[in-house]
This record gives sequence, C-alpha cells and structure tokens, in this order.
Amino acid sequence: MNIFVDADACPVKAEVMRVAGRHGLTVYMVSNQWMRFPPNPLLRVQVVPGGLDQADDWIVAQIVAGDVGITADIPLVARCLAKGARVIGPTGKPFDADGIGMALAMRELNAQLRDSGEIRGGGPPFGNKDRSRFLQTLEEVIQAIKRGG
Repeated sequence: MNIFVDADACPVKAEVMRVAGRHGLTVYMVSNQWMRFPPNPLLRVQVVPGGLDQADDWIVAQIVAGDVGITADIPLVARCLAKGARVIGPTGKPFDADGIGMALAMRELNAQLRDSGEIRGGGPPFGNKDRSRFLQTLEEVIQAIKRGG
C-alpha cells in the first residue's frame, strides 16, 4: 500500500506523513513545482512538468487497488476510484464509487454558477475540525485496507 498526495494545494501533507510513518507506508507527494519537506525515508517527491492535469495523470498512472489517494480534485478522485484505489479529501471526506457521480455533477453545477456570477468564492475555510476528521479517516481507511476491506 502506498499513499499518493495531490500535493500542490494540499493542506494536510504533514498529517499524511505522520500517519504513514506509524504504518511504514511510502508517500508520493506529486506536484508541478518543487516543495521542501523534512528528510524522510518514506517520502518520494515527484515533480511533474507544468501543464493541465500533469500531476493527476502521473498519479493515475501509478496508483493501484489497495493504494490511497489524497485529493480534493473530483475528476482525479473519479480516475483513482476507477483503478480500485481508496480516496480521501483533505477535509476527511472519503469518496466512493456510489457517490462520485453526484460529486462530479455538483462540481459542474458549481462551476456554472460561479461562471454566471450566481455564487462567489469556494467553500468554507479549512479548519482544525477538518484536520482532525482527515486524520481519523486516513487511519480508518489504512486499517480497513490492512484488514482486506
């Protein structure tokens, strides 16, 4: 089992490393630009060329069933789920095949509403409750995969 992080805008990179360290799991931090991380033998930093979806494409090419993806990018979530991986959003929301269709539809609707000026900005700010929920969900997902579920 490996963990793949869509790292460019991920607010829970340190939390991923902490949980991965407890379980001895390799983490791939994938981004379009170099990021500095504390030295860690479990960490692999993958910088991909700039361009639309380059990080997403790299993650999808590597991730397999039994791996965990961390991203808020709904199209990337759908692609990872299609490969049999488990996926968690940075706020701790686990994604599954049953709900991804609705998530994609809501993403499209919100984009149209933003484009037309009906709504502005993004969702609520990321907070400590989100961080705590993420830690709990990541631990639960890893334990479930280890149990074969």
